Amino acid sequence: MDEVLVRQYLANFYKHREPFIEEMEMYAKEQHVPIMDKAGMEFMLGLLYLIQPTSILEIGSAIGYSSIRMAKSFPELRIVTMERNAGRIRKAKEYIDRSGYSNRITLLEGDALLLKDHLPDNRQFDVIFIDAAKAQYQRFFELYEPLLSERGVIISDNVLFKGQVAESAELVDDRRKRALIKRIQNYNEWLMNHPMYDSTIIPIGDGVAISKKRGVNNVQA
Repeated sequence: MDEVLVRQYLANFYKHREPFIEEMEMYAKEQHVPIMDKAGMEFMLGLLYLIQPTSILEIGSAIGYSSIRMAKSFPELRIVTMERNAGRIRKAKEYIDRSGYSNRITLLEGDALLLKDHLPDNRQFDVIFIDAAKAQYQRFFELYEPLLSERGVIISDNVLFKGQVAESAELVDDRRKRALIKRIQNYNEWLMNHPMYDSTIIPIGDGVAISKKRGVNNVQA
């Protein structure tokens, strides 16, 4: 099976994106800003149609692309999104204001590892979407999963790292890249063996992990 041809074929079925969204995609490409790729984004929106969330916590706003796509698809949805990069924050604010969804998207500025106290203690989210520093995924998960609603879902993007997690990290010459691959591999293994969550990894986009709380009677001892 030719994966490139399959992707091109599936792209024919993606919903038409308005010029504003295409502008964001072009900006991200030109400025090398990591946003969710089209296949991954369409998959996640499809998943959200099944979940029908009313509240989402996004860890990693970048330029606000995913938040805006989600807000556009779900008129009642409210999103809290976090970003620490000053340049991306400025651009995210601009795009969120232009989108008309600023009343439903709240952007928190700073390191997500330090922002939990900025949320109300009783705040619950139907979906937590992790799409930030890959080396910190497990810390993000552990820190924020207590805020997940009982039937909520945690989505982690970029867990296949362009397929490199399937190879031995020791074969990678670049030390920083090798360390990152190991961290992602460790996160995936930890996630798939978590005693409180059932998880699956979908090989679409750059790899999307979906984690759902187990029922009380299914929790491992």
